[in-house]
Amino acid sequence: MKGLRYILLLTAVLACAPCLSQNKAQRYDAMFLDAICQREKGNSDAAFDLLSHCVEIDSTRSEAWFYLSQYYGALKDKERALRYAERAVRLDPDNTVYLESLAEAYIAQRNYKEGAQMLERLYDKRRDRDDVLGMLVQLYEQQEDYDKAIDALTRLEVIEGKSERLSYAKSQLYTQKGNKKAAISEMKMLADQYPNDFSYRCMYANTLYQNGQKKKAVELYEEILKAEPDNRLAQLGMLTYYHELNDTLRQQTMTEQILLNKKMTLQDRVALMRQVISDSEQQGGDSTRVLQLFHKMIAQPGTETEMALFCATYMNLKKMPHDSIRPVLERALEIAPDNASARLQLVSYAWQDEDKDRVIALCQEARQYNPDEMAFYYYQGIAYYQKKQLDDALNAFQNGISVINEQSDADIVSDFYAVMGDILHQKGREQEAFAAYDSCLQWKDDNIGCLNNYAYYLSELGQQLDKAEQMSYRTIKAEPKNATYLDTYAWILFMQKRYNEARIYIDQTLQCDSDTSAVLLEHAGDIYYHVGEKEKAVTLWQQALDRASETPEAEDDRRQVLTRKIKLKKYLKE
Repeated sequence: MKGLRYILLLTAVLACAPCLSQNKAQRYDAMFLDAICQREKGNSDAAFDLLSHCVEIDSTRSEAWFYLSQYYGALKDKERALRYAERAVRLDPDNTVYLESLAEAYIAQRNYKEGAQMLERLYDKRRDRDDVLGMLVQLYEQQEDYDKAIDALTRLEVIEGKSERLSYAKSQLYTQKGNKKAAISEMKMLADQYPNDFSYRCMYANTLYQNGQKKKAVELYEEILKAEPDNRLAQLGMLTYYHELNDTLRQQTMTEQILLNKKMTLQDRVALMRQVISDSEQQGGDSTRVLQLFHKMIAQPGTETEMALFCATYMNLKKMPHDSIRPVLERALEIAPDNASARLQLVSYAWQDEDKDRVIALCQEARQYNPDEMAFYYYQGIAYYQKKQLDDALNAFQNGISVINEQSDADIVSDFYAVMGDILHQKGREQEAFAAYDSCLQWKDDNIGCLNNYAYYLSELGQQLDKAEQMSYRTIKAEPKNATYLDTYAWILFMQKRYNEARIYIDQTLQCDSDTSAVLLEHAGDIYYHVGEKEKAVTLWQQALDRASETPEAEDDRRQVLTRKIKLKKYLKE
C-alpha cells in the first residue's frame, strides 16, 4: 500500500512537470519584460533587482546575465561584470552582441589574448565587420604577435582592396618582426601598382632607408626630386640622409628648401624649426641662422600667421628687445588682422613703453576685428583714464561691458567696474559710481582697490558708514602697511566719532607713508584735534598747507580751509 502511494505521487509530479516548466518560463518572461521597461524609464535600481530575480527563476537564460553584467560594469565591479558576461556567452555562444561585449570587457582588463579570441569568434559570424579586423590588428600588435596582425590586415585587404594605409601598416609590422625583405616587398608592390604616384615611390624609398638599403633609397629620392623638385616627402628623406652624414652645408640648404616649400604643411615647418632651434641651442644658442630662416618664411606671400607668432615667441625666449619683435608681430597682423594674440602682445609692449596713444590706437583697431575681446576695451579705457580723457575712458568701458559673459575673466571684469566707478565719481555721478562698485564686488568681492575707494567716497558723503567701515577694514587686513588704506580706515572711524581708535590708525598711516600727502596730513590734524591735542593738530595742518602749496594741482579751496583752521586753531567742518 505504501509503495502504491509513492508510485501515484511520482506519477502526479511527472504529470505536472510540463505545467511547472511552462509557468516558470512565463514568470521569467514577465519579470524580464518588466526589468527592461524599468531600464527604459531610467529606474536602474528596480531593473537591477528584477534582473536578479530573473536569474533566480531560470539561470539557463542568457538575457538577464548579459544585462546584469552591464550594470556591474557601471558599478565598477569589473570581476563580476566579466563573470556574468562570460556566463551569457556560454549560454548563447552565437549571440554577436554578447561576444562583442565580452571582448570589450577582456580588453578593458588588458586581457588582450582572450579579447582577441572573442573578436575572432565575432568576425566568424559577422564577416561584414571590418572594424573588428582593425581591432584585431591592434590587439595582436599589442601582444607582439605580428603574424596574426599581418593576417588580419590581409583579410582587411580582401574586403577593402590594396591601399596605402594597409600596405604601410603591413610593411611596418614586417619591419617590427625583423622581416626586412617582406617589409620592402610590400611597399614595392604598392609603388609598382601606382608607378606615376610619387608619394608611393617615396614611401617605398622610406622603407628601403628604414631597412638598411640607404643607397638605393637615396637614388630613388634623387630620381623623384629630379622629376618633382618640391616633393616634400623626398626632401624630408634627403634631409634625414644629410643629417646622418653630418653634411652641415647640404643639410642647411635642404632645410631652407623645405621651409620655403609651399607644399609643406605648417606642421612640417613647425616641427623642422623646432629641430633647428634645438640644434642651435646645443651648439651654443646663436640665433642668427634661426632668425634668418624665420624671416625668410615670414616674408613669403601666403605664409601662416602661426609662423610669425612662433618667431615672436622664440625672440621673446631669447630676451630680444621689443623693437626687434614688434615688426614680426605687425607682420602677423598683416597676414591676419583679426589675430588677437599678436595685437595683445603689441598692446603689452606699448603699455610697457608708456605709449598711451599707441595703446589706444591698437585697441581701437582691435575692436573692429575682435569686437568680443574684452581685454582691448579694458586697456583702451585705462589708457584714456591715465590721459585724463574721462569721457573717452567711460565710453570704452561701457562698450566693453556689452561683451561680458559668464566665461569672462572675473579679475578683468571686476577692474572694469572699479575704474568705471572712479570715473563716475570724478564726474560727480555718485549713485552711478556706487552701482559700478557694487557690480565690481559681485564679480570679485575682494577687489581691494575698489573696497578702499568705495568706502572712502561713502565716508566723504557721510553715508552708510557701517558698510564703509567693514569694507575698509578688509583692506587693512589684506595690506596692513598700506598708508592709503590705513588713512581711509582712520578717516571712517573719525566720521563715526571713534576718535581714539582713529588716532591709532592715523599714527600707523604716518609711520607707513614716506611721502605724506596734504590730505593725509589734514586728516591727521583733524583727528588729533578731536582727541584734545590741539597744538599737534595745528602743526599737522601747517604741514598739510605747506605740502598743498608744493602741489600746483591742489585746490585753492583746500588751501583756504587749511589757512582758516591754522588761524583759528580750530577744526572746521566743511
